[in-house]
Amino acid sequence: MNKTTFLSLITSLFFVVASYAQDVSEETGSLNSGTISSQFDYLNRVSNNYQEYKVVKKANLDKIKSNVLDSLSVFEKELATVQQTVVNQQTKIGELEAQMESIQRDLQTAEQARDSFFFLGIPIHKSSYNAIMWTIVAGLLAAFLFFLYKFSRSHKVISIARQNLAETVEEFEQHRKNTLDRERKLKRELVDALNGKTS
Repeated sequence: MNKTTFLSLITSLFFVVASYAQDVSEETGSLNSGTISSQFDYLNRVSNNYQEYKVVKKANLDKIKSNVLDSLSVFEKELATVQQTVVNQQTKIGELEAQMESIQRDLQTAEQARDSFFFLGIPIHKSSYNAIMWTIVAGLLAAFLFFLYKFSRSHKVISIARQNLAETVEEFEQHRKNTLDRERKLKRELVDALNGKTS
């Protein structure tokens, strides 16, 4: 075997081994790791061309199919987890809304209790109570003023009546004195007249 043939054989063998090692390295590196998009790019790169078609190795096709199915399975699990999380959050939101409605009802009850109370067993709102109390106060004040007016008027009438009574008593006393004086005068005249007849 001559030297040239031997050298070309070794060179060819080196290229074949290097090419095979590169294919194995690329296949194990790209189809076993990376994103699905990068794996499809790798598959497109390593596939042979035949006219306007790509010839894909069956092992590579099976591997990418397995990778896609694995990724879909992972995505389905993640989607199920996300959906469960959404369901849990919706349940919590529903519970929080129910609690908020309960708190709103309690707040309304507390506000009603704060703004109203029971008077003689009847629930009365504070504004109604204030209106009733101010009406009663105004009525009592009006009654007081009315009775004060009546009392003042009665006092004046009594004062005038007392004055009239005093004047009447004075006139009566004067009249009695006048009557007594007249009686005395008449008695004297009568005594004088009787004395004059007897003498």
